[in-house]
Amino acid sequence: MPIGELCIRQTVIASRETSVQDAAKLMREHHVGDLIVTDRANGKRKPIGIVTDRDIVIEVMAQGLDPTRISIEDIMAPELVSAREQDGVWETIEKMRTKGVRRVPVVDAEGTLAGIIAVDDLIELLADELGDLAKVISREQRQEAEARR
Repeated sequence: MPIGELCIRQTVIASRETSVQDAAKLMREHHVGDLIVTDRANGKRKPIGIVTDRDIVIEVMAQGLDPTRISIEDIMAPELVSAREQDGVWETIEKMRTKGVRRVPVVDAEGTLAGIIAVDDLIELLADELGDLAKVISREQRQEAEARR
């Protein structure tokens, strides 16, 4: 299944110049734990980074820095890990595992932001799939028991 079918299409974005304080306000307002940092190119949003609530705590708050004077560009990871819409679920999981990230922006063929996928989303999908497999086992056991009566 392509990751583009699973990703969350509604994302919360910010520009690289957004202050850490404004970023935190956006996260609170939209009830999210991350912002995708984008640049506008030819009228399209291209992801260039991601900032999480954990980044804000570790990089700014824990160090006693002024969140109004620091931009999110200063604390976002230097390398953005993203997935393409057509990437498979297992391919995306492997990328997340090897890069050690819990969230990845999903881009279309032109590199424009299409959505975001998080470990939580993938765990939910896998839990549903495992639940369906468990039902197969119990159904098979019932059918076998009925056949032996």
